[in-house]
Amino acid sequence: MTIAKSVLLFILAAVAEIGGAWLVWQAVREGRAWWWAGLGIIALGLYGFVATLQPDAHFGRILAAYGGVFVAGSLVWGMVFDGFRPDRWDVIGSVICLVGVAVIMFAPRGTTS
Repeated sequence: MTIAKSVLLFILAAVAEIGGAWLVWQAVREGRAWWWAGLGIIALGLYGFVATLQPDAHFGRILAAYGGVFVAGSLVWGMVFDGFRPDRWDVIGSVICLVGVAVIMFAPRGTTS
């Protein structure tokens, strides 16, 4: 259950952070209303709270692993909301990142990690 919880929290964090950044981007770069940026800032703040819910207590480990989720999630977000089509190098790179996430988060560790 811990792995499932961690994966779910990473997905929620990705939606909050990537969605928040996208909303700010829309306001600043695409000329949307200012309140889009405001919603983005709220979503980015929510991301910070979601990250604290991870079962692992090590900030550095959580944020390092989340970096890989962010890479893959950003490509997916771009596909869904901006019509972006990743090439094979984007896909290969994001798979490498997700393998890194799995190693960082779920590799067996002793009690002195």
